[in-house]
Amino acid sequence: MSKAKNGNGYLGVTEPISLNGPTEKDLMQTAQVEKYLSDAGLYESQDEAVSREEVLGKLDQTVKAWIKKATRISGYGEQFVHEANAKIFTFGSYRLGVHGPGADIDTLCVGPRHATRNEYFFRWLHEMLAEMPEVSELHPVPDAHVPVLGFKINGVSIDLLYANLAHAVIPEDLDLSQDSILYNVDEQTVRSLNGCRVTDQILKLVPNIPSFRTTLRFIRYWGKRRGVYSNVMGFLGGINWAILVGRICQLYPNASPSMLISRFFRVYSKWKWPNPVMLCHIEEGPLGLPVWDPRRNYRDRGHQMPIITPAYPCMNSSYNVSVSTRHVMIQEFTRAFEICQAIDEGKAEWDALFEPYPFFESYKNYLEVNITARNEDDLRNWKGWVESRLRTLVLKIERYSHETILAHTYPRDFSDKSRPLHSFYFMGLWRKQTAQSQEAEQFDIRGIVNEFKSNICAYQHWKVGMDIEVSHVKRREIPLFVFPGGVRPRSSRTAQKNSRTVPTCDVSAGQVENALGTVSCSDAQPVPHKGSYTKQPEPDYSGCVQLPGSTSVLPSILPNKEALNGHANFHAESVERDHPEHYQESTFAPVQNNVCHAVKQHNILLPNSNNGWQSYGSGSSLNSSQRECADSAANNLLSTSPAISAAPDELDELTYHQVIANQTDASADQRSPLEACSGDKLEQTCSLRPQNSNILKRKANEELEPLELAAPSVGAAPASASTAPRKPLRLRLTTLAKPKPAAGSS
Repeated sequence: MSKAKNGNGYLGVTEPISLNGPTEKDLMQTAQVEKYLSDAGLYESQDEAVSREEVLGKLDQTVKAWIKKATRISGYGEQFVHEANAKIFTFGSYRLGVHGPGADIDTLCVGPRHATRNEYFFRWLHEMLAEMPEVSELHPVPDAHVPVLGFKINGVSIDLLYANLAHAVIPEDLDLSQDSILYNVDEQTVRSLNGCRVTDQILKLVPNIPSFRTTLRFIRYWGKRRGVYSNVMGFLGGINWAILVGRICQLYPNASPSMLISRFFRVYSKWKWPNPVMLCHIEEGPLGLPVWDPRRNYRDRGHQMPIITPAYPCMNSSYNVSVSTRHVMIQEFTRAFEICQAIDEGKAEWDALFEPYPFFESYKNYLEVNITARNEDDLRNWKGWVESRLRTLVLKIERYSHETILAHTYPRDFSDKSRPLHSFYFMGLWRKQTAQSQEAEQFDIRGIVNEFKSNICAYQHWKVGMDIEVSHVKRREIPLFVFPGGVRPRSSRTAQKNSRTVPTCDVSAGQVENALGTVSCSDAQPVPHKGSYTKQPEPDYSGCVQLPGSTSVLPSILPNKEALNGHANFHAESVERDHPEHYQESTFAPVQNNVCHAVKQHNILLPNSNNGWQSYGSGSSLNSSQRECADSAANNLLSTSPAISAAPDELDELTYHQVIANQTDASADQRSPLEACSGDKLEQTCSLRPQNSNILKRKANEELEPLELAAPSVGAAPASASTAPRKPLRLRLTTLAKPKPAAGSS
């Protein structure tokens, strides 16, 4: 396959970091990697491969019969019906050659202009498939961002997209890589075609396809084990991981898979987001279609981890990533890189990378989303809709709390065998650690959850029986069915002695007009730092709860009757700051960037000079200094080389701490030297420094309170450098209350 090299003779937007090939040790580690992948069952058998080919052949015959039927129904003559044609293309993991046993096959059906999507594809083809005995679990999603028809043929899962081209007849030798096929088509067709076009372009832009495939297969498996593989939940999906791996292959074109894996985690743990990851330069193209460009599009400036597709029109494939999910992924990159270093030193095995993420041990507070329906088909449709909207709840929480409260959604659902037709999702909540000590602050998120519930219940295909409940649960209250074997890990069973038990309040789809109460309860004792434990005073329950280190005093007794305008009462639970105990041995700080405060998320709230809050988005007005700051940052996002000269120690700095109040820049500037041979190039690759970085830095310090991210915790925290008491955050978590018991009941 010919490679799309640029004029300088290398693949990608910058020259490679290193051209070194593998050593004997690297080849041995690569053999270990391949054996590990094989033992993990990530390669399909020959029989399954043959079965997939047969299924694709059956699907191709079906769509060819369908297009002839559609042409005849449209009133064309028999000669035109005979020439009518439709083609099937594959993309995604199957086309890249990294699919595993039982994986879906992403397919694209390309049809002529008269076979419209809604009338013919989602109606007539749907009816044909429904009549086939070998087809099961037929599930159309016509109103999705990329409309898809999901089903199984002989047990093989198919996700079928449709592209309605402007051609009168689809030729058998149709080439999707030509930009001309995008003429006179709608946006859904452009997005549907983009899957195939991007996949083929990736394979053209990587220097060594076998090494790319082995590395990508490894990274995909790692992402699933660590809970960061899900585009719909705000993490990264298959195409995102493929582009990230492809970029590492470009930077180290002669490296073996074991080398690429280590460098993958090294580079992306230091990457200065939101600098974009690109396999090739962004081209405007001849059709005038919009491409990713933060200089022109304000919405693009709010993207947290831009990963740009290499085919025209170039788009950000990771627009679902939020502040919360980006933080989780950076922590996982850092953890994995440290393990790779230990593996290289012979102090760890590859198994250490794949330990499942301890989600239900990492947080103290969770939101539980429980959905139900009357039958399996309704539940499948309802789940698909709710999954696609869960990330909006994360965004609402981030924006409402000014990114103080972050939310981590587990990327799959759970089921309780004792409760059929129910499905559960869980979301961990934690407070992002701030650089300055603050008093406890209350965030009442009940209104956010009510708004989320209203949006969910606006489902176009809603049916009677489709219901949703949102509850706040503490770690010790997590239901047993989420744990392997139904057994709660010992570390999660230990409850704090001085804590108060409060009931769970739910949101049901039928409760629309319920309003809110104001009473809250909270933990009496935060979890102490490791090595700095001091016995906390017993809480005084005689009328109020005084939290250590907090000036907030709240009533401790929940009234039994309706309060505040006759509305139902709700409880609140305190959410402590979670510290990076799980990464307590990490030698690297969380990754920050030069423009993260200057370029904010779409429609997010930014503080103005009067300590007020104003909306910053495509529909808002910016003052001249904000616009100048944002424009400067956006211009530099697309630069491919450092815009300022820096001292050698600055070029070696791949991470740095946020400057906090009352500290000098010199004391806050932490250096982390890396390989001497490639440190400069890696810094240039990971960080695209703005020309006026000092202005941006000063403006960020003036307008935004500096933040220091904290990761979720599992074990004890490292000793705190400060002796100041920790400030717990009071967070009103629950939403609409369940019906209250009858008068006189306990």
